[in-house]
Amino acid sequence: MTRRVGVIRFPGTNCEFDTVDAVRVLGGEAEILWHGDSSLKNVEAIVIPGGFAHGDYLRCGAIARFSPVMEAVASFAREGGPVLGICNGFQVLTEAGLLPGALQKNVGMKFLCSMQQVEFVSTQNVLGKGSAAGDRLQIPINHFEGNYVCSPEILSRLETQEQIVLRYTDNPNGSMKDIAGVCNESGNVVGMMPHPERATSALMGSSDGAALLKSFLST
Repeated sequence: MTRRVGVIRFPGTNCEFDTVDAVRVLGGEAEILWHGDSSLKNVEAIVIPGGFAHGDYLRCGAIARFSPVMEAVASFAREGGPVLGICNGFQVLTEAGLLPGALQKNVGMKFLCSMQQVEFVSTQNVLGKGSAAGDRLQIPINHFEGNYVCSPEILSRLETQEQIVLRYTDNPNGSMKDIAGVCNESGNVVGMMPHPERATSALMGSSDGAALLKSFLST
């Protein structure tokens, strides 16, 4: 089915149009939603894209989580609406309490921009339709604070409840247990550091991100 997707823009967001283009290429409809608005305009799915919301001047996503639109996103998520946070969007979702854990600076304190292989751990979420655990994908990363951390108690829960969505096969940033993406308990909210919108065509070096976005559009 075709989904009408809202892509949220914060001051400093820089991947919103890449995301809109990817959604449209894959058959969805997409429009930009401004962070200062409290309405989601009746969209059927939400993407919080990559970038540097509010310049990441405090912590990544720490200011963005207070934007008026995030209250609407939280309500939408609680009602089961599909929400995807990519890179900075993942950071925003953790700061907003919609996903567990946090993102900190990469091991080695280096900005990373490279193609990475990730592996599906759980497909019981909005990105997993048509995929299987163990499937491997080539998807690029582009971040300085992508090192996922959480408490031992949260990690145990993530593993038990199949909330770890993706793992790096060769951990680039020091993330705990090689985690590249997680979901909430219901599986309707997913955050991931790799950029699927930058891997939807062989011309980009990989089309593997298309499978994730197609699943998101059809959930």
